[in-house]
Amino acid sequence: MNRYLIPLVLFVVLVAFLAIGLGLNPREVPSPLIGKPAPPFQLAQLHQPEQSFARKDMLGKVWLLNVWASWCVSCREEHPVLLELAKSNVVPVYGLNYKDKRDEALAWLKQFGDPYALSISDNDGRVGIDYGVYGVPETFVIDKAGVIRYKQIGPVTPQALKDKILPLVRQLQQS
Repeated sequence: MNRYLIPLVLFVVLVAFLAIGLGLNPREVPSPLIGKPAPPFQLAQLHQPEQSFARKDMLGKVWLLNVWASWCVSCREEHPVLLELAKSNVVPVYGLNYKDKRDEALAWLKQFGDPYALSISDNDGRVGIDYGVYGVPETFVIDKAGVIRYKQIGPVTPQALKDKILPLVRQLQQS
C-alpha cells in the first residue's frame, strides 16, 4: 500500500503546483526595481537628436516613463489613454522609444498624436534592459527622488489609470 501512496502524494502535489501556476497572471510579475532608484540614463531626444535627456533632469518631479515602439501593436491600444492623460496635465509622460527606427517612430507619433513631454531613443535597448523591460509597452511611475514606485506591464488601460496609477501619482505629488 505504501508503495502506491508515495507516488500518489507526489502526483497530487505536482498537480497542485501546476494548478496554482496556471492561475497566475504573467503580467503581474513584480519588478525587482520597485522601491529602488530608477537606473540612470542619458539618451538623445527623438525629435531633437542633438539634445539629450537624462533621468537626473526629472529629480524633484513625479513623472511617468512609458516604453513604446512604432512596431508595437499593444502601444496602439494604450495610445488614446496616454493622449487623454497628457491633456489632463496631471503628470508628465516621457516616452522611451525602444529598439525602433527614428523615422518610423516620428511618423507614428505624427499619425497617432504625441502624448509625450518628450521622447528619447533607446535604439539598442540598453536602457530598457536596465529597467527590466521584457515587453512593450511598459510604464513606470517615478517619484520626486527618482525612485520607481510602480510598473505597469502591458498597455495602460483606463482602469489601471483610475485604480492604480493616478491615485499613486497624486499621493507622490503631495509628499
